[in-house]
This record gives sequence, structure tokens and C-alpha cells, in this order.
Amino acid sequence: MSAESAPAVVPTPAAPAGRRLRAAIVGASGYAGGEALRLLSQHPLVEVTTLTAHSSAGRHLSEIAPHIDLGADLVLQETTVEVLRGHDVVVLALPHGESGRISAALRAEDPDVLVLDLGADHRLESAEDWAEYYGTEHAGTWTYGMPELPLATGPSQRELLAGAREIAVPGCNATAVSLALAPLVRAGLVDATALSAVLPVGYSGAGRSPKQHLLLTEAGGGARPYGVGGTHRHIPEILQNLRRAAGEDPSRRLTFTPVLVPFSRGILAVCTAPVAEGTTTPDLLAALDGDYGSEHFVTVLPEGVVPATQEVVGANTLRVGAAVDRRSGQATVIAAIDNLVKGTAGAAIQSMNLALGLPETTGLVRTALAP
Repeated sequence: MSAESAPAVVPTPAAPAGRRLRAAIVGASGYAGGEALRLLSQHPLVEVTTLTAHSSAGRHLSEIAPHIDLGADLVLQETTVEVLRGHDVVVLALPHGESGRISAALRAEDPDVLVLDLGADHRLESAEDWAEYYGTEHAGTWTYGMPELPLATGPSQRELLAGAREIAVPGCNATAVSLALAPLVRAGLVDATALSAVLPVGYSGAGRSPKQHLLLTEAGGGARPYGVGGTHRHIPEILQNLRRAAGEDPSRRLTFTPVLVPFSRGILAVCTAPVAEGTTTPDLLAALDGDYGSEHFVTVLPEGVVPATQEVVGANTLRVGAAVDRRSGQATVIAAIDNLVKGTAGAAIQSMNLALGLPETTGLVRTALAP
């Protein structure tokens, strides 16, 4: 289903006719929560009425995010169930491992509230994978907020989001790599036992907490890899997405290396894999177009064109190009997203719209900022 054919606005238990939705953002002082706030401030059917934070509680919005105008200078409150009670939508922008407790309490009081978790707590289906990569108790699995993810069987991921009240928003790196590789793995065009991805990532992906290695004097003019050697927590999420898109295959392997580079926003996922005999660049592009040709927020670029991060800044879009190196026998697939929009907050709002029966594109744009 293309975005243009998304369902019309219909009343739902969380969207009573005649008033705007009341939304609360938990962790509004961070980059992810702040981006959700920025986007929701422009949503015609949502009113952000409550902001909460931890160390920033008690401060005014104008102190921590002067670029956002809600029409009122809200004070950030402590995060409690009492403060969050009575909202139609609650966005959780918390560190990994902290969403499970507050979301369980919220849902116990109000089963109709729509909770969007921007953290990792509810993304993984396997409790064993969660324990291996996060080291804590698994909080459970929610509906996955990636509408464009193709599925091997059953309804589309977009259809699964309709009516959902618990949505796990994907990881930003996982979004770029999963959408880049899923169609090619599904079509059998690449060797899925030898997948590789290197991702230049903007520093906003490291969060807003002050740390020495995030200072401009430390980061400027350099590149810093992290999560090297199969340790990055988005690996099981990506492999889970490929299983859901192409079916079970225990032989699938992914080498995944993100690299912090000195720009604020953006991910450029450079994915490579050996191609099947006789596979050409048009074959790769046809597979991508087959899954994404009608998608409003995914653009498959023509042969000879590859994306750049500056083409997606501020937009809820993924741009993807592909080529076959006939000398090495390798496919290169490159996807670009804004890690804070399509990689996080934009995906949350897109999924929120679907869950509430609103037009999928409401409050979101495809046009990027330049320069």
C-alpha cells in the first residue's frame, strides 16, 4: 500500500472526534525526544501537552530547546505515571532498559493509550538475543514500527501497525541497513552468509549526554568506529528483520561497523555482499523497486546515482542506490537517512499515524534541508 492510499482519518478509542490528540514526551531534553517534539509540534492533529525529563526536570522548554515553539513555554516535569496519566499518546525517549517499567505501569492503567518506545526495550523477539546484547531481563516484544519492511509471509508490516497500542520504534542504524538489504536477500541476489555494512553516523546518534569523546575538540576532523567485532546492539535487530523479510536462515551473517564522523545528523549505510552468478546492477535496482516502488518515504535511485546524507537532513526519507562490481563480484548498496527523523522520531510518527487510522504522511515531509 502506497502512502497516497493510506486510510482516511477515522475516530478511534485514542482519537475522539472533535479534539486533537494529547501527547506526552518522556525524555524530551534528549536528541531523540527533542526531535519527536519538533515533529509533533507541526502535526495538525496532535497537541503536545506534557514534557518530562530526569536531570532537566524543572527547566522550561525555552532553556533546553529554544528552536521549538509550542505556543507555551512548558516546564519539564519528573517522569511518573501520575504525570503521564490521561494522554492519548506517550512517546518514550529513554535509555535502553528503562522503558519497560514505565510502559507496563501506563498500559496497566489505560489499555487504550498509544505508547511509542524510541528505545530498544521492545524491539527484539528473542529474549536470548536481548540478554546477550543488553544483559538485562527482556521486557517483551511490541509491534515493530517499520512500515516499509517487506515480510516473507502474512500481512505487511504496515498492516500490522493498524490499531496497535504498543509500538517499538526501530534503531536508526537498523533502519538503514535492513531496508537496504532486505529486498536483495529476499530475491536471492546476494550471498546472505557474507553481508557487511559500514556506516558513517552523525554525532547526534551518540546522544546528548556530555562525554569527553563527544566534545568538538575531540571529534572534529576525525572518525571514530565503535561497536566493532560484532558487539553492536543493532546486529540482532537487523538479522531479525532479514528473517522476517526473507524467511528463516540460520546461516545468515552480518559484519556491522558504525563510524562516528563529524557532522550532526545522518547515516550513510554502505552495505556489501557477494552477488549470485550473473546478477547485474539493474537486477538489484529491480528488486529494490519491487518492494519500495510505491513507498512514499523510500526513493530508489536510478543506475549510476548514489545517495548522500545532505539529501535527507530533516526529512522522513530513505534514499537508496545500488551497483554491482563485476570485477570483484560484489554488490554495493548505499542507503542514506537522517538518523533522528527516518531513523527515530519520523518513524515513530509515521507508525503513530498508521496505528490511529490517520493518513500515514500527516506531519511528515520528504523535502530535506539545504544547505
